[in-house]
Order: sequence, then structure tokens, then C-alpha cells
Amino acid sequence: MTAETRSSALRALRAVALPAEHGGWGFLLEPLLLGLLVAPSWAGASLSLGVFGLYLLRHPLKLALADRRRGRRFARTAAAERFALVYTAVGLAGLGGAAALAGSQALLPLAAAIPLALTLLGYDAANRARDLLPELAAPAALAASAASIALAGGWALPPALALWAILAARAIPSVLYVRARLWLEHGRPTAIAPALLAHVGGLAAVVLLSLGGLAPRLAAAALVALLARAALGLSRWRRSATAKVIGFREMAYGGLTVLATAAGCALGV
Repeated sequence: MTAETRSSALRALRAVALPAEHGGWGFLLEPLLLGLLVAPSWAGASLSLGVFGLYLLRHPLKLALADRRRGRRFARTAAAERFALVYTAVGLAGLGGAAALAGSQALLPLAAAIPLALTLLGYDAANRARDLLPELAAPAALAASAASIALAGGWALPPALALWAILAARAIPSVLYVRARLWLEHGRPTAIAPALLAHVGGLAAVVLLSLGGLAPRLAAAALVALLARAALGLSRWRRSATAKVIGFREMAYGGLTVLATAAGCALGV
């Protein structure tokens, strides 16, 4: 086998094993990182591994099911099925390990997010994963893992759920912002009010949590920065940017939200 053939085979295998959507990695890693920063534990690490495995499961499972619906088997089909089995095993082992170390109550937020995950899978099955509803459901479901990791690390339920709320308040408005921004970049008319109102609503929710002692004030400060970013990015004064640049900027803003929230929890600010 030549080097070029091996490289081509590896690219084909990577296309089966890993999802192509780069934005999803940020929505996956943000809650895992936040949970482990504010409540590090072996149970939380095991839970993170489980969530990671189940996240990876979606892509090869979608490919395998699509091939089955066509009634055909391609070279990728067997590989997709094998990866799906491996990721399922990793996911179940991670969640099982977390339950064994911290108790099944640590999985409650993830259980509550199952309807959101099923919504995404249903749209996947209909080949409509790019619709707005699944794009909102996916990051909202992933954000639940921060709450579960916090519970596994010994947190009480209310502040753990507040972490879920903070990340959902960051993710849902960001999805609306990116969709509106990309339409504007392509010269298409779009309504910017929903994205801006979602940012205001998310900020208001986190401020209320902060006033109730369930969220750090620094988390609200991070959402103020996100609101300012959306207001400028959807205005006539925005600078043109490619989809890749916009995506990387959103990952940076997500990292800012995680770090601000973790710092606020550590410092009590």
C-alpha cells in the first residue's frame, strides 16, 4: 500500500469515525471543562468520558442507519457499525463508572436532557439536522453534562442545575446569532431581533440566578460580552468574516464563558 493510498484510507476512516461539524466540539467540551473545573472528581472524569463516547456515537450511527434504510452496504457501513459499538461501550462504561462512584443521582440532569437528545436524533433520521430546532436542542442537551459532573463532584442539585442554565443561556443565543450572521454574510435578509432577544433573555436569567446566589456574577459579565458581540456582529458596522472565522470566535467566546464562570465559582464573585 502506497503512502497516498494509506492517507486516503485514513481520511475515509476519519470521515466515518468523527463528525464533520466543528461547532459541535465547542458545545461538547464547554460543559465537560466547566464541570471538571468547578467540581473535579474521578466520578466526574468517568462521566465526561461517557458523554464524550455518546457524543461520538451519533455520527457513525447516523451513517449506518442511513445505509440500512437504503438497503445497501458500502465499505463504510461495517466501519460505521464497529465505531458505533465502540462508542456505545465507552459511553455506557463511563456513565456506569460515574454512577458506581457517585451514585445514580449524578445522572439526573443527563436523564432530563434525553428528550432534547431524542429530538436531535429524530431530525437526524429525517435528514433535517440543520433545522433550527435540532441545532438548539443539541447544545442544550450537552450543557446538562456540566450539572451531572458537578453532582458527581459533590455539589447540591440547585447550583449544579444553574451551571446547565448558564451554558444553555450561552449556547442557544449563540446558535441564533451564528445563523443570522451567516445569512448576513451571504447577503441574505434575515431577522436579527430573535438573536438579540435571546441574548437579553439569557443574560436576564443568569442575573436572576446570580441574585439568588446560584450563579457567579462573572458568568453574567461573560454574557454581557456575548450580547455586545451579537449587537456589533449583526449591525451595519460589523466586519466581514468567513464561516470558519465566525466559528472559531464562537469557540473563544464559549471558552470565555467557561473560564469566567469557573473563576466566579472559585472566588465567590
